[in-house]
Amino acid sequence: MPRSTAIPALFIAFSLVAQDSPGTTRPVQRVTLQDAVQTALKNNLQVGIAEQVRDATKAGVLINQGAFDWSLQSGLSFGHTKSASIRSQNLGGSISTTDSEYTTTSRNINATVSKPFEWGGNFSIAYGSQSPLYSSTDVSGKNTTISSTGQVTGPTPFGPYNSNPFPYYSSLSATYSQSLLRNAGRDAASVSLIVAKKGSIQADYVYQQAIISLVADTESKYWDLVFAKRNLENKQQSLALAQKQLNENQIRVQVGTLAPIEVTSAEASVAQREQDIIAAEAQLENAKDALARALYPDAARATNLDAADAPSIEPFRFDESTAEKTALDKRLELKVSKLDLESKQALEISANSKLKPQLDFNVGYVGSSNTRENFSSVNSDLTGFKYPGYNLGLTFSIPFANRAAKGGLSQARANLRQSELGLRDQELGIILQVRTAYRNLDAAAKGVAAAEKTRIYREKNLDAEKKKFDNGMSTNFFVLQRADELDTARSAELQARITYAKNVTTLEQSLGTLLEARKLEVK
Repeated sequence: MPRSTAIPALFIAFSLVAQDSPGTTRPVQRVTLQDAVQTALKNNLQVGIAEQVRDATKAGVLINQGAFDWSLQSGLSFGHTKSASIRSQNLGGSISTTDSEYTTTSRNINATVSKPFEWGGNFSIAYGSQSPLYSSTDVSGKNTTISSTGQVTGPTPFGPYNSNPFPYYSSLSATYSQSLLRNAGRDAASVSLIVAKKGSIQADYVYQQAIISLVADTESKYWDLVFAKRNLENKQQSLALAQKQLNENQIRVQVGTLAPIEVTSAEASVAQREQDIIAAEAQLENAKDALARALYPDAARATNLDAADAPSIEPFRFDESTAEKTALDKRLELKVSKLDLESKQALEISANSKLKPQLDFNVGYVGSSNTRENFSSVNSDLTGFKYPGYNLGLTFSIPFANRAAKGGLSQARANLRQSELGLRDQELGIILQVRTAYRNLDAAAKGVAAAEKTRIYREKNLDAEKKKFDNGMSTNFFVLQRADELDTARSAELQARITYAKNVTTLEQSLGTLLEARKLEVK
């Protein structure tokens, strides 16, 4: 097959490879970097998982707050019992026997409202008592008397009658107790709630970290697509230059100004460029699929994406020292570790509190009623504080060995020290990370400038070599060599620009300012 017809045939084959099947070419979707990031945040499954973890952790705060809720306990009971008794009395020689039956009906109502406080106090108010609130007793029976002479009188029936003419009775009490030593204060009494609140804030930061990682990964895949697209364009330009050189060589051979052997090297150069295009097209399709899967993880088929943005070279906003300070202030990992350290400090305070003796102060009020004929009279006694009572007291207890508390304190201190060392190690690691990212970005910026100069000089060298070749002062070998050098310089410049763009993302991620720089707000 002649070379002139082979090249169009190759391009037709490439276009067929880019299609899924005849008639099913995927439509091209152009996306900007900002669009790509927003779409990834909307559809990414890992972000959804991190959001659910955050919500579950926040629910833990409610669980621990529930330990300090008001609570109501109440009871209502009814009872009905029957009993009997026989009682004998010696009355001056006569024996009197009383055979009685009892029926008791009772109704009890009790209610208690209580609340523990975060500072170690506890309040409760109770209505009712162990005595029945409503009660009545019916007594009925027969009375038999035997005299000293043996004469029997009776049995004589009696009753029924109410043995409790005033059946209503109630009481009202209120008590407040406060821990003075062990478990006294918020840090000791509500340590679980403190840790849960800090864990909730940590979950927010971890959620933001997941978003930052996703943004950085999406931007990396986006720039990979930009590189693959521009690299294919460079390879196509190189192929066009090689094809032009081949055509010119063929004309020179036909007119007898160039040896036929020179056409072979030009043909080899064209073939090499064709191989480069095949590899570049495969790289482009892979980059498209990688970005599409990141943006649309649930899609059955990868979207045919096209990058609309190009990397830009912008000057630094701050120096290396400022970058380190910014990272130490904004990095979410440090904020998570600091919250963990604060939680360990609270646990250490609580463990130290358990070494102290138990000393509780309590004060209370007890109001009672007289036994009354009706319910309203009983409550009037309570609301009018007719029969008040007060009490004050201290309760003291201490375990002699208290080994459990000592072991808990040792464990809490070890965990606290571990968190302190971990935080310091993390700070040093972040400083090193920022320095590395900063210097890499500086080197990438200088690399872009150097690569751009190299590409410009390679273009000039190729133009000069072609002019020398046209004037018979050079050979086809050197022209092709200069074309190869230009192709390498173009790829190097493109790679330098993509490397710079990725290093910008890396530096902003290491500073903790990536979301702020992208104007993304986490809710």
